[in-house]
Amino acid sequence: MRRYTSGLVAALAGLCVLASPAAAFDYDMSNPSPGQGSLLGSTQQKAVEREIVSYSGPQSPGNIFISTSERRLYYVLPGGKAVKYGVGVGRPGFAWGGTKTVTRKAEWPAWTPPSQMLRRRPDLPRHMVGGPENPLGARAMYLGSSLYRIHGSNEPDTIGQAVSSGCIRMTNDDVMDLYERVRVGTQVFVQR
Repeated sequence: MRRYTSGLVAALAGLCVLASPAAAFDYDMSNPSPGQGSLLGSTQQKAVEREIVSYSGPQSPGNIFISTSERRLYYVLPGGKAVKYGVGVGRPGFAWGGTKTVTRKAEWPAWTPPSQMLRRRPDLPRHMVGGPENPLGARAMYLGSSLYRIHGSNEPDTIGQAVSSGCIRMTNDDVMDLYERVRVGTQVFVQR
C-alpha cells in the first residue's frame, strides 16, 4: 500500500479548493486551538496556522466560505468571527465555484478513485481502506452528489497550493478541528 502514497497524494491534491481574498475578514486573533498534539505524531506539520478572524460577510454562523484565490477556508462563527484555515485547492482546469452542502462525514475514510481520475492515472489503486496512508487523511466531508470533498492530507506542504482535482484539502489537524464544528447540512460557499 505504501508504494501508492505519493501518487495518491499527487492525484488527490487536485481535489482541494482555493480561498480568495476576502475584504470581509480582519485578522485579529491567534490560533484558537494551540498546543494540542497531532494524532499522527510529529510528521504532521502546520502549513498555515489556524486562527480566529473578524468576519462581516453574508454567510451565516455554521456555514463555510472558501476563497479559492486566497486558498483559505472560513468557518463562520457567531458574533462577527470566523475560524480561518489554510487549504489546498484545484489545480488549473479543476478549479470551481458555487454552493454545495455537506451531505456526509467520515472519520478515516476509505478512498475509491473516481473513473475520471483512473483514466488520467491508471496506476492508482482501485480502492484504499481508511488510515494514515490514505490520501483522504483523517476526516472527509462530502459535498453533495459531486466528486468533491473537504478532506485531510498527509502532505501539509501542499496546503496553500493549487494541486488537487477539485477537492479542498487541509492538514489532518485542521480537518479534525473543522469536522467537529461542521454538521451534515452545512452550506459551503466556494468563491473563485
